[in-house]
Amino acid sequence: MLKRIYTKKLIVCAVALFAILLIYMVPDSEKTLNIKEEVNYVDKSVDTSQIFLLDSNNYLASTKIVTKNKNIEDKAKELLHALIIDDSKQNSIPNGFKSIIPSNTKILSLTYNEGVIKVDFSSELMNTSVENEEKIIEAIVYTLTGIDDVNFVIIYMDGEILTKLPQSKINLPSTLDRNFGINKEYNITDTKNINKTTIYYISEFNDKEYFVPVTKVNNDSRSKIEIIVDELSSSNVYKTNLMSYLNSNTQILSVNENLDELVINFNSAIFNDINNKEILEEVIYTICLSVSDNYDVKTVIFNVEDEQIYKSVIKSIE
Repeated sequence: MLKRIYTKKLIVCAVALFAILLIYMVPDSEKTLNIKEEVNYVDKSVDTSQIFLLDSNNYLASTKIVTKNKNIEDKAKELLHALIIDDSKQNSIPNGFKSIIPSNTKILSLTYNEGVIKVDFSSELMNTSVENEEKIIEAIVYTLTGIDDVNFVIIYMDGEILTKLPQSKINLPSTLDRNFGINKEYNITDTKNINKTTIYYISEFNDKEYFVPVTKVNNDSRSKIEIIVDELSSSNVYKTNLMSYLNSNTQILSVNENLDELVINFNSAIFNDINNKEILEEVIYTICLSVSDNYDVKTVIFNVEDEQIYKSVIKSIE
């Protein structure tokens, strides 16, 4: 008797479980109609742009941020907002870097025409220390001229062209380009025959390498490429956190500039691996970036004892 009762109970339980499973396995038509498929789209318009921000050693350094605008004027505004402290693009700034333009600075207007950007800032632009006045100008000029087809920048403040820095009294050209220099270091013995050469070094933050340009202002009469190679090969560590991987025995045997091309013929000391005829990527980058700021060329060819080893398109590494 008990056995029959237990058997019936087991059968009832099994049927109930089967019914429950059917309810969950067979989709309810009304619920099915309300299902929404979530699709994540990749925004192909997102790009990265070069920007010059302060690093932890107070150098203006080359890094990149995500930008959404293709139009030159819109991209320029987007980059300038990233240069302004506590402005709308602060979340896009990489770790280890910071903005330099004083907070609350407004971009009153910005126009682009035939290679020239004219930008008018509010007077807060110069609410800074005397040490940072020139760096602000350098950051603006180098960032904006990093945009394709931008060669010159004219900076206004409250509608007037900025021709003198208020605290340091440094005179500014009305039209600025990268000849203005960046992270300048002076070693002048004569006010005549002054030479400016911008050289890119390597620095690191959290084991990630980035590039720092330094403009040497001196009376050196050598060609700029000779100065570049001599400086990069003079020491592995130029200053704290500024490095070069170019072998100290590297020498230039000859240089030939043809139209948009600079051909540099080195001795074999430039090789990292002489058997495989390899040049370190860091060496190629520091030389090419330095060339791009000092020569009006599009490609750099690395020859070693008259044999072509590497050809670099400058735009591909900027």
